[in-house]
Amino acid sequence: MNGGEKILGVEGGGTKTSWVLVQRAENELRVLDQGKLPPANFRLATADQLRAMFNELPKEINRAGIFLAGCGTEGDRQSLTRLCAEVWPQAKIVVGSDRDSGLAAALGHGDGIVVNAGSGSSITGRRDKRIENAGGWGHILGDAGGGYFLSLQALRLILREYDLRRGEVQFTTKILRALALSNLNELVRWAQTADKMEVAMLAPVVFEAAAAGDSRVMEIIEEGARFLCEYTEAVATRLQVLAPKVVLLGGLFHRDSIYNHAFRRRLKKTLPDARVANSERAPEFGAAWLAAEMQSWPEIHSQPAADKIDNLAAALTEQRNPRSENLEKVSAQDFVKLFVDEEKFVGEALHAAIVDLARAIELVTESLRKGGRLFYVGAGSSGRLGVLDASEIPPTFGASPELVQGIIAGGATALHRSVEGAEDEGGNGALAIDRRGVKDVDVVIGITASGRTPFVLGALARAKSLSAKTILLSCNPARERKAVVDLAIDLAVGPEILTGSTRLKAGTATKVALNIISTGAMVALGKVRGNLMIDLNASSTKLRDRATRMVAELAQCDYDSARMQLEESGWDLRAVLKKTGQ
Repeated sequence: MNGGEKILGVEGGGTKTSWVLVQRAENELRVLDQGKLPPANFRLATADQLRAMFNELPKEINRAGIFLAGCGTEGDRQSLTRLCAEVWPQAKIVVGSDRDSGLAAALGHGDGIVVNAGSGSSITGRRDKRIENAGGWGHILGDAGGGYFLSLQALRLILREYDLRRGEVQFTTKILRALALSNLNELVRWAQTADKMEVAMLAPVVFEAAAAGDSRVMEIIEEGARFLCEYTEAVATRLQVLAPKVVLLGGLFHRDSIYNHAFRRRLKKTLPDARVANSERAPEFGAAWLAAEMQSWPEIHSQPAADKIDNLAAALTEQRNPRSENLEKVSAQDFVKLFVDEEKFVGEALHAAIVDLARAIELVTESLRKGGRLFYVGAGSSGRLGVLDASEIPPTFGASPELVQGIIAGGATALHRSVEGAEDEGGNGALAIDRRGVKDVDVVIGITASGRTPFVLGALARAKSLSAKTILLSCNPARERKAVVDLAIDLAVGPEILTGSTRLKAGTATKVALNIISTGAMVALGKVRGNLMIDLNASSTKLRDRATRMVAELAQCDYDSARMQLEESGWDLRAVLKKTGQ
């Protein structure tokens, strides 16, 4: 391979797609950039989805190794190669399955057995040029020992214990809390629509319960390890090796030592001479190495993104608040007083932004009147606030759930659990805009306290390229002015009393700002009479009572008569008011 060539390595699986861009420098590969994108199973994703994802990856490359789950046949490889050639027409491209990149990452050109346990699971062995596989059949028929398998077994345990003994295993509450659910009926409804990734994301809760001494959950862990050991032994037998090198790959082994130990302990009984080690390299590096056609694995050096860290550190939202430097020493009463006193900065920030907030209402109203939609885009607390405000529009104003939509980095899972690294990929934000079908008539509000969240900026840039109206809502007036938007709203609430915790003042100011924008737009669209919600969805006892009292007041009739009219209309409040001349 020529020195200085840029090589892209991509490994796509059921949970995420990881990529790395490296460059040859003498006898080593230097990392230029790397990141993560949404899942990319070749059999489950459409060509358009894969093409859109690939278009978010670096373009100026000499070689590319693209290895995706589900790319298992020669026809698959030919189709993937053609697709990649559209995106990187000048690059030399090699494609295959995620088994191939995992094998390369773990073993290079050497022999051994790779045991991969992430959301799914697979075992791949090599001796000389002979390859033997086990597992890897996907979550419907296979994935024994993977995160999906363990989580599903744990969910079944919860229901089985309840059915047999009307009891609850120790971690039932933890599972419900992790999913923000209240009872087992809600859990069943969630499971009926949850995808593989959403189920597999419960694996950390399962491991926590096992580590805390829950014997029933530990049995599930042991069962998963047993499956993986059986498959490993079967591959070793077919390869006719008694003392294989066994390399462990995937999130379950690297994140949870309890699983690592359970597997090693069981394998010691069946293959006592096996040499077990964790992989030192991630599969995307294996993909890059295969593309480079190296004879040996050079040393890899990463270059830290110091500029990105410095930019974040300079944000006003990351500065220390001098008024709370001795937070742990104050009394509870003084803490409350300090907290309440800090809230005055929220009001001041909102007052200073009155003109911009009014303009935001006008932009949103204009789009909605033309048949457009409003999208909130955010990560972490900002994303949750956007989803919260969007979710309140249908019941409050009788609007379609499509009218105002919330997009959060990491998807639905991020509403109740942190999704590591989800906000760091601008390409994911752009893809989210594409998948929602944003058009020129829509308006997109990007919410980021620091003003620099890549997911949000990527979404705004893509929306802008589609001629949609764009608004940036930030709490950092000192942010870099990289985002090109139609309107920027900066809420200068100042440093948080808990440094960097933007769910506090920044979160409060953001929630109020979103309430102002959405409520103002709904008022402008005629969904309010005076200060009454005449389009509310009377879906509960409380809301039906409110609708009845509203009709009684506006139509000047008694409560029972008002309720009868509403019942006859199917609780269509606007229709009743119109009928009564209101």
